[in-house]
Amino acid sequence: MTNRKIFLTIGGVLVAITLIIVGVAGAIVGIAIYTVGNSQAADTSRNFLRNNEKLKSDIGEVKDFGSIVTGSVNVNNDNGQATINIKVIGSRDTVNASVNLLFIHGQDWRVSSASYVNKTGQTVSLQDPYDSKVIAFPLRYSFTG
Repeated sequence: MTNRKIFLTIGGVLVAITLIIVGVAGAIVGIAIYTVGNSQAADTSRNFLRNNEKLKSDIGEVKDFGSIVTGSVNVNNDNGQATINIKVIGSRDTVNASVNLLFIHGQDWRVSSASYVNKTGQTVSLQDPYDSKVIAFPLRYSFTG
């Protein structure tokens, strides 16, 4: 074999391995984005943002949402938490919103906090922290005697 054939063979193998690695990594990222974007937490976030009066007064009626939804959804033993980051397209403005949710004892996802970043870069809260709709469950005590 000549040096040229060896070089082309090694180069071809390296290009093939690189394409395989990039393809697998892309598939993993694509599946993760699809899973988060189509979760119940993301649906709850969209409904919250669509109906939030403060957001509507700032950006106008919510027309649509960005196609890429990022964040995390973690559920363990019937409890969970999620953070959903999504672009909100309003009739007057478009903003990036972040919604934090809780999943307690197998009930529906509930928004624990939400905010968006306005044109000037300020984070605007979409919930009054003293008017939380999150249900708090009492602690259970057990006494032995």
